[in-house]
Amino acid sequence: MSTLHETTPGAGSGAASARRRISARVAAVSASATLAVDAKAKALRAAGEDVIGFGAGEPDFATPAHIVEAAVEACRLPANHHYTPTGGLPELKEAVAAKTRRDSGLEIPASQVLVTNGAKQAVYEAFATLCDPGDEVLVPAPYWTTYPEAIALAGGVPVDVPTTEETGFHLTVAALEAARTSATKIVLLVSPNNPTGAVCTPQEIAAIGRWAVEHELWVVTDEIYEHLVYGGRTFASAPVEVPELADRCVVINGVAKTYAMTGWRVGWMIAPPDVIEAAANLQSHATSNVSNVAQRAAMAALTGGLEAAHAMRDVFDRRRQLIHRLLNECEGVTCVEPEGAFYAFPSVKGLLGRRIAGKLVSSSDEVAQVAIDEAKVAVVSGEAFGAPGYFRMSYALGDDDIAEGVGRLAKLFATAE
Repeated sequence: MSTLHETTPGAGSGAASARRRISARVAAVSASATLAVDAKAKALRAAGEDVIGFGAGEPDFATPAHIVEAAVEACRLPANHHYTPTGGLPELKEAVAAKTRRDSGLEIPASQVLVTNGAKQAVYEAFATLCDPGDEVLVPAPYWTTYPEAIALAGGVPVDVPTTEETGFHLTVAALEAARTSATKIVLLVSPNNPTGAVCTPQEIAAIGRWAVEHELWVVTDEIYEHLVYGGRTFASAPVEVPELADRCVVINGVAKTYAMTGWRVGWMIAPPDVIEAAANLQSHATSNVSNVAQRAAMAALTGGLEAAHAMRDVFDRRRQLIHRLLNECEGVTCVEPEGAFYAFPSVKGLLGRRIAGKLVSSSDEVAQVAIDEAKVAVVSGEAFGAPGYFRMSYALGDDDIAEGVGRLAKLFATAE
């Protein structure tokens, strides 16, 4: 019987034996911590465990019916069974341009839109298109886990720019200036923010934009949570607040969060013509066009109004207030009030160095492990976001589950000694 050839480290001789099985570039990529936690919670549920998961970054609502119906109709059209332009269906690009004008006030032609397989692909392609080896990208921390990985894959150097609980995790020009060097090329801007829920004011956005223009820096702004802002706060787009920034700005967005379409995988980037052309060339060799059926569904979402999105936002607002109150009642926990998106970012520093359920914990990662083992509550520890001592907890789950899950944590943390 023949068997598959297996290469044992150190076996063989010569140059071939010295070659890596996995490239150093890809081997350096860490798995997504948020997806890993969500997968673990689902696996435990499948095994019969009563797990409450706060890890997933997706709405718990179904995609609105009119969007689903548009996809069903699209499946029946033979035109959607074939390749279409890499950059996106012309009708969808027009819809993105119109939606952008409506929602943020940014005027762009459809030719400056590239439709991607989710906003995550737009993030990767933006940095791959802009970064040369050694170019530094200023990344506000805490940060979504994908940003540093995408930057590093592009040959760039992610540079953490700290924000603090005391300032509500708002990014400041002073912090950016302290991190800027002669190698700095790009500033990443994320508002509303994942994982902290911070929403920069229009004045803060304008100040950052003017600072970037002054130093001839690019701005990559991720606006995926633009419609999820609460408490009278206002979303602001950098190239609108600072029009002279437009020629050095990439805007990233998609349908995932606003329309409960995470699984449909439709995002986009808006950028100057030369950047769009280069990114489209890259995409033509990577994935080609996004699923035509999903693109047709996205068109229905963007042209169908925001009533469903506003209804979701109202529910998230109620849950935001609930989880904020309950977390601050837990032993050893403090939580800044989230201003946008659907994440709370509580500090568990008051639990470190103590025993919880008899186990000594010295990091938020260890606290999270005790939470899943003892209380069957899944959270993502702050280490994954460049912020040890914190949790990211999505409140995109039912009110009863939020109350039960945080209640379990409260009982568990009450044992701290």
